[in-house]
Amino acid sequence: MYDVAIIGAGVIGASVARELSKYDLNVVVIEKENDVSNGTTKANSAIVHAGYDAHEGTLMAKYNALGNAMFDKICDELSVPFERCGSLVLAFSEEEREHLDLLYKRGIVNNIPEMELLEKDEIKKLEPNISDEVVAALHAKTAGIVGPWELTIAMLENAAENGVNIELNQDVVDIEKLETGYRIITQERNFEAKVVINASGVYADKIHNMVSEETFKIKPRRGQYFVMDKTQGELVGQVIFQCPTELGKGILVTPTVHGNLLLGPDAQDMDDRDDISTTTEQLEFVKEHAVKSVPGIHFRESIRSFAGLRAEGDRGDFIIEEAPGAPLFFDVAGIKSPGLSAAPAIGLDVAKMAVEKLGEVKEKSDFNPKREQIIFMELNAEEKKELIKENPQYGRVICRCENITEGEIVSSIHRKVGARTVDGVKKRCRPGMGRCQGGFCGPRVQEILARELNVSLEEVVLDKKNSYILTGETK
Repeated sequence: MYDVAIIGAGVIGASVARELSKYDLNVVVIEKENDVSNGTTKANSAIVHAGYDAHEGTLMAKYNALGNAMFDKICDELSVPFERCGSLVLAFSEEEREHLDLLYKRGIVNNIPEMELLEKDEIKKLEPNISDEVVAALHAKTAGIVGPWELTIAMLENAAENGVNIELNQDVVDIEKLETGYRIITQERNFEAKVVINASGVYADKIHNMVSEETFKIKPRRGQYFVMDKTQGELVGQVIFQCPTELGKGILVTPTVHGNLLLGPDAQDMDDRDDISTTTEQLEFVKEHAVKSVPGIHFRESIRSFAGLRAEGDRGDFIIEEAPGAPLFFDVAGIKSPGLSAAPAIGLDVAKMAVEKLGEVKEKSDFNPKREQIIFMELNAEEKKELIKENPQYGRVICRCENITEGEIVSSIHRKVGARTVDGVKKRCRPGMGRCQGGFCGPRVQEILARELNVSLEEVVLDKKNSYILTGETK
């Protein structure tokens, strides 16, 4: 029997897992997909929000403020790209200016530092490419951008290095109460645990209802995005928001930690919890509203569009609590924006809740907080020379768009929680993320995966278990 079972390997499950790996506990993370970081965590805005938007007194406000302050240390420990670039919320009318005042005052109550209200001339000095129609903005210097899947993978790698078990392709179909905990039944096998953490994203209500009466509902909300080529990456240096609405924070324009420009998302309530398709109509909506903030965007430089689902709970706040009638079963649900920003703080508190309930749990004396990853192109000339001398694979560039070497790809496969798919390699070290979107490097990545995993080329999949790429030879 495990001490703790975490259902879901997104950024929330990963945060809890890493915090629990600091204790002398037997922990398992159970994930229904073929890889970690494959749900909302893979398809979001990649923003660390400052924390002025969440309503005073909510869990969103509490954990956003706490989580934001934790990113520097965590990302440094785990070699994850993170930048405190700041953010601007733009007002295009006097009515919207009044909303900026509201956000500013809310930020003060939420203890958000380094905020200021700017006039048009100050905004244009900071961001020359902002629309001339802007009249005012709220500037928050502590906002940032991060690699969300890199963060999640790094936390799970570090957790695994410190003893946590990761189980993939385990779709939970039922949960039974035991005298000493719970039996989690998947399509493949059973897991028993004293404590269960429900971090299953858009399925959190379904998992909750397996052990408790219905106390909340999750409605998936789809958001669609454009990824722009790096030629557009310097149009803005900060995260550019428009005044938020009831459906979310509006269409944003933001740089990414890798030099691209990201536009979106729209907001559509969905019935299908797996529908991440994009539509022409909604992408046009994103275009129309993005250029309101930054008119000079060249959409011919779009290299990809995608959609993600966020877990919209019916309570209007994060749900972090022990389920009624189900002792030691903790729901961590409705974690929509600012969920990524709040994740480190949520992970810390949920781990403490589990430890307190278990009782007499000791902290590990040998916990290792560090996780290193080589980014070859960030090394200096001498470091590159020495690395190639030690391992010639680092001297062979596979992805020319992103300058990713064979050594980095091989390392991503053989690490803890290593890549087993083309998209898994892509998330871990970026081949296929560039302008050609894997048109040149994709076949080489497949060959390397087949070689390193000792499988046939036909067995290498794109992402999900049955997402085949090749079916056989033609001649």
